[in-house]
Amino acid sequence: MLLSSNDGHVIHADNEGNGKLVYVIPVEDEVEKGLEAFLTRATKEAQEEGADHIIFEIDTPGGRVDVAGQIAELLQNLEIPTTAYVVNQALSAGSYIALNMDTIYMNPQATMGASGVINQDGTAADKKAQSAWLSAMKSAAESKGRDPLYAAAMADPNIDLPDYGAPEGEFLTLDPSAALEVGYSNGTVEDRVELLGELGLSKSTIIEMEPTLSEELAGILTNPVVVPILLSIASLGLIVELYSPGFGIPGIMGLLSLVLFFYGHIVAGLAGFEAIILLVLGIILIVAEFFVPGGIVGILGIGSVVWSLLLSGQDLGHMTMSIGIAFIVAIVAAVVLFKTIGMEKGFFRHIILKDQTSTELGYVSSVNRLELIGLEGVTVTPLRPSGIASFDGERIDVVSDGSFIHQDKSIRVVKVEGVRVVVREI
Repeated sequence: MLLSSNDGHVIHADNEGNGKLVYVIPVEDEVEKGLEAFLTRATKEAQEEGADHIIFEIDTPGGRVDVAGQIAELLQNLEIPTTAYVVNQALSAGSYIALNMDTIYMNPQATMGASGVINQDGTAADKKAQSAWLSAMKSAAESKGRDPLYAAAMADPNIDLPDYGAPEGEFLTLDPSAALEVGYSNGTVEDRVELLGELGLSKSTIIEMEPTLSEELAGILTNPVVVPILLSIASLGLIVELYSPGFGIPGIMGLLSLVLFFYGHIVAGLAGFEAIILLVLGIILIVAEFFVPGGIVGILGIGSVVWSLLLSGQDLGHMTMSIGIAFIVAIVAAVVLFKTIGMEKGFFRHIILKDQTSTELGYVSSVNRLELIGLEGVTVTPLRPSGIASFDGERIDVVSDGSFIHQDKSIRVVKVEGVRVVVREI
């Protein structure tokens, strides 16, 4: 018989089911925020539907320690019995997740362990982070009645366990037989059918959960490597758009990158509506700065946008670094575009005055009448030293070259300096 879960995923049921409900939830690929969002939704549905057991099928090389901690807290708070079925590998953060479950079963080819904590650049984390992670691994094992020594050896290479392939200097990785021997595995099974038989759930109704496209996308968009790339594309696109006529591909790419950043962080549960409100307010203030003098409005707008980004990130240090990278990209792009394009195109052409009162464009402060030099005329008024003279019937304001000249005297223009016409008595 086939049923359907409320999110559209396939449900398999045995015709002779005994009424028990089992949820099967995959824990695959990298441990990141998208996975946490998926597990939160899936376990919530299992609780609401009254599931009798949850099986987590694990195949992950590990991932973010902080996310693994959130998932572990989620598992510890579940009142439903949980089983980790290590299908292929449960390494690093994956082993920590498995240790927080009630029972652990492994596929014959599966491995579990190698849980040293490292930084994003592949180097070992500082001693403080390693100590906290070691404590978390031991606590996870102890919470389910397992010997914490082996959990510690998975995270601490200084523990010497040569009998299990982990001499001093090596992280412990358990195969199915070793895991069974040290009490970290409850059994080795070939597949899910055999696992359900071991758990006494072979005739139960099985609901298979799968992550939605949004949850998978959120995992990509919140990746520490992707975040600075998205912010850099956003800043680059918007800066290029300021220097481009109309609104085109650069602006669309910038806005799309910004939308993807916030979409991924909202789905992952990192960003709330307060971050969106701050972002919208910041954009409005930045646009208003082009029309309101002073600079304060623009500074407030930039601060609002930066604050919205910081609120959306889980790691303040990483978000600060990502914003810094995007800012540097924007500055470099602005300088290059200013030198190559200038401000004659794009948005700036609407707010920058380009008209010049130059002679080439026909603007002159006054007419310089050089053609008057040498012309003879008659004074209409006495020149003391300025007055009026007539030249071929045209009355012109003139000034004598220094001496007093009576009315009706013959004069000659000896110099023209702008509006100043200098005459001398003949």
